Amino acid sequence: MITSHNHSSFTVSDLERSVAFYRDLLGFTEENRFETRGAGIDQITALPGAHLKVAHLLLGGFRLELIEYLSPGGRAIDLSTNNVGSAHIAFYADDVEETYRELSEKGVRFKGSPVAAAHGRPGVAYFLDPDGITLELSEHIQPK
Repeated sequence: MITSHNHSSFTVSDLERSVAFYRDLLGFTEENRFETRGAGIDQITALPGAHLKVAHLLLGGFRLELIEYLSPGGRAIDLSTNNVGSAHIAFYADDVEETYRELSEKGVRFKGSPVAAAHGRPGVAYFLDPDGITLELSEHIQPK
């Protein structure tokens, strides 16, 4: 029986660049970083000769794993949110409009400016990490 969440993971093209984005712009802290290869990784990934650089990042109780495949090399895929298998992570912000402005000024690419969302949420905006992976800003609903 599954009991809880361990981590979520993205494959990235440049681990250093992605760690800097999530750490320096979004506020994650780096838990650890390592390289791995061998029979166990080959078996887990089903990719003979897999050689990975891995970083684990923390934000609150959430752990994000970023993986760069040194071998075998992969290819970029179409990450449009309407494609089957495309995923995103949603983050809460105290003030979506202010966070949008701050991140935009630092060069973060947004799909559009924040909009009011369904179910009474005050503001939501999609933005992109350095590899074009969709991330979401969402504002907490304040209790009445």
